Amino acid sequence: MSADTQDARAGDRFGAEGLGRMAKQLALPAMILAALVAGTAISPVFLTAGNLLNVATSMSITGIVVVAMTFVLVSGGLADLSVPATIATGAILSLALQPIVGVPLAVILAIAAATAAGCVNGVLVGYVRVNPIIATLGTGAIILGLAQWSVGGVIVYGTDPVSADFVKSSLAGIPMVVVLFAGFALLGHVLMSHSVWGRWTLATGGNYAAARASAVPVRLVKAGAFALTGLASGVSGVLLGLTLQAARPEIGAGYEFASITAVVVGGISIAGGFGSVPRAIGGLVFVALLTNLMVLLGVRTPVQGLALGALMSVAVAADVLLRGRAR
Repeated sequence: MSADTQDARAGDRFGAEGLGRMAKQLALPAMILAALVAGTAISPVFLTAGNLLNVATSMSITGIVVVAMTFVLVSGGLADLSVPATIATGAILSLALQPIVGVPLAVILAIAAATAAGCVNGVLVGYVRVNPIIATLGTGAIILGLAQWSVGGVIVYGTDPVSADFVKSSLAGIPMVVVLFAGFALLGHVLMSHSVWGRWTLATGGNYAAARASAVPVRLVKAGAFALTGLASGVSGVLLGLTLQAARPEIGAGYEFASITAVVVGGISIAGGFGSVPRAIGGLVFVALLTNLMVLLGVRTPVQGLALGALMSVAVAADVLLRGRAR
């Protein structure tokens, strides 16, 4: 093979990889911009401060889970399907324990219980090597059963209106749940992009065998990602319970799909080894804007689900296609 032929093939490969990277970098900002332009053109309410603040508030509880789910996907853990159960655990315990131990301790115990469920997932996936889908489905079913048993399958109501007032309050005009989400996202970004743990997470998802040979604690990294998801789901459940002042075992239904969709649309590879918290939040923003636009247009809920499902399928297909071209 001549040097010219080798150079030509290298140039083609470089060009294809370069175009793939450029498409991946520009796709999400372009999608968000398109959603803003389309929303502004279709609805006069869409770009108002009040509506955008509602969008930010509605996506904040999901966003806390999105931050943690990013670690799961980047580490090669596929997904955590126990999120609905751990959210329900956080919401139910934070309200049910209020009359017994007071609000602060009830919140701590609720988050601790959800984190413990995440740790069980982490041990099963990281150390026992159980498939993440099977492990988290099983753990979720057990946790949800315990939550239903603990309250007798009935709706639990809050008894402390002060806690509800705090969650619904604002800081400098910004809703408290948005402030808490922003703080959680900042911590997640620092942990992923500016810490040894973040480098270990990327290395574990990128090449598990090579990372293990390089003395990266790959089992602990994978277990930690699921423990973090349990903690985040517990926090989201507490915020959801305190906001609604009511909780039932099905309160977390759909949050796992919403968070996985946001992360995948943000360009996080389902194969692991690539991604960041800002990209996942970008995906969340796009999904939230698209959902808000459909609500303003009066699109029925089942149709909204179909649209988001199609969006997730396209994002996964694009990820597979771009990874295939990069090889």
